[in-house]
Amino acid sequence: RKKALEDFLDREIELESVFSREGNTGKLAAVKPYDAEFFFVRQREMKGTGHALLSARPFVGTGPVVVAYPDDIHMGEPPLALQLVRAWEKTGCSVLATIHDPPEINRYGILDLAADNLHVKDMAEKPAPGTEPSREVSIGRYLYTPDFFDYLEEGWRKHLAGPNPEGEYYHLYALKKLMEQNKVVYKRTEGLRLDTGEPEGYLRAFIAYAAGIPELRRVLVESIKGLS
Repeated sequence: RKKALEDFLDREIELESVFSREGNTGKLAAVKPYDAEFFFVRQREMKGTGHALLSARPFVGTGPVVVAYPDDIHMGEPPLALQLVRAWEKTGCSVLATIHDPPEINRYGILDLAADNLHVKDMAEKPAPGTEPSREVSIGRYLYTPDFFDYLEEGWRKHLAGPNPEGEYYHLYALKKLMEQNKVVYKRTEGLRLDTGEPEGYLRAFIAYAAGIPELRRVLVESIKGLS
């Protein structure tokens, strides 16, 4: 169950052998393994994003790490992770990816920005209309510096000692600790952001992906014409 990502990133030795014998360089390139190592950690209990991140800490190491939520898809250049890395290289801070003034802005966490319009002072979760501290909205991409995980551990200990230790624990404790020290900046995203967490965005993501591949774009156009 839920092994699709593991299977996709795994090496296809049998297919490599078949395509190699056939001399099919195109298909061989398509199944070539990525030049990276992948580790998978299962969150055995549904205890929130903070708990999930702590589960992965042994694999993070001592450098910054990019965290991506699967229902946020970004398309375009440069890749969103690279945009966050470049912002970190300039500032040394943790970085939040954002979009500016989206429809239904009050569905999101909205940033409270410092006077320099770069650092983040706080975040308001789904504020009431008219009370938004800015029009800058946090989406599901983050770059966290190592000290984020130190505060995440600290918050987890407090959570376990609190009145609801079996409840969910989120990453906001650690993030706000960094905000208090002026150690969080934001990066407004360049490119197309798609939210697959709701049906319309899910459909748009499929269409945008298909439109970028010539052979699929032809099928897409023909299918749409068939609906008219």
